Amino acid sequence: MSTLAERAEHADPGPTEPKESKGPKTPVEVADGYRAGRTLPFRVELVRQLKRRRTMVMGGILFALPLVLLIAFQVGGTPGEGNTRVNLMDTATASGANFAAVNLFAAAGFLLVIPVALFCGDTVASEASWSSLRYLLAAPVPRARLLWSKLAVGLTLSLAALVLLPVVALAVGSVAYGWGPLELPTGGEIAPGTAAQALLITVAYIFVSQLVTAALAFWLSTKTDAPLGAVGGAVGLTIVGSVLDEVTALGDWRHFLPTHWQYAWLDVVNPNPDYTDMIQGVSISVTYALVLFALAFRGFARKDVVS
Repeated sequence: MSTLAERAEHADPGPTEPKESKGPKTPVEVADGYRAGRTLPFRVELVRQLKRRRTMVMGGILFALPLVLLIAFQVGGTPGEGNTRVNLMDTATASGANFAAVNLFAAAGFLLVIPVALFCGDTVASEASWSSLRYLLAAPVPRARLLWSKLAVGLTLSLAALVLLPVVALAVGSVAYGWGPLELPTGGEIAPGTAAQALLITVAYIFVSQLVTAALAFWLSTKTDAPLGAVGGAVGLTIVGSVLDEVTALGDWRHFLPTHWQYAWLDVVNPNPDYTDMIQGVSISVTYALVLFALAFRGFARKDVVS
């Protein structure tokens, strides 16, 4: 009878762990002509988003708003009539520049939040809801490249929406009320050239201040498969910020709210513009936006995409 030692000597040693090769690793093969930086080009994504119905509807709403206000002023009489205090709305019919400034004043608090949240929130989440996100990544489109392309298009459309409103308002107001200086409700006026420059700075500031909403919507878009949830969440939290800013009991804590500085651009519509509050508003908005954008990229890089 063989001993245990003999049996062990002739026994099958079984599968062994493969030894790690110390030589150079074989490079991953890719298709000829493939360049990660050329996948999902900006132009292709932009045209794709421009053709969507929600883009056309939002553009139509922003285009129609100045016409609606013009009709309201024609039907309702002198703007600001019956007000107990003087504000920018009282000078809406003074000139085209005044009419454009009033449109921005009326829309900056809420209406302009919607296109920004829509264009940045309905990006990644819409692809997930259509079950096309995983196919884009399998194309293969690198995750960071996909997010950069989506974000660039979303911000471009948001900026276009913010520019469309004052441009249309300036054109409509100039036809209806004439081209002239920007008259101030407190007295005085700003020359047409200086007024146009002030409106340009105003649009740029509103865009920067809306970066927080854009970043919040974009981050939520990478976390959910429901576009409405991302858009609604960003709009809802922006509204909450505006409500909290009205709570005077918070004191200086309100200065950390991006919505606290949303009307700082009114200091520019002045013969002696003051940029102090605008600088603080820009710093707060950019800080929040960078943090939220970083969270979006970091989270999506680790996300298990199944839709």
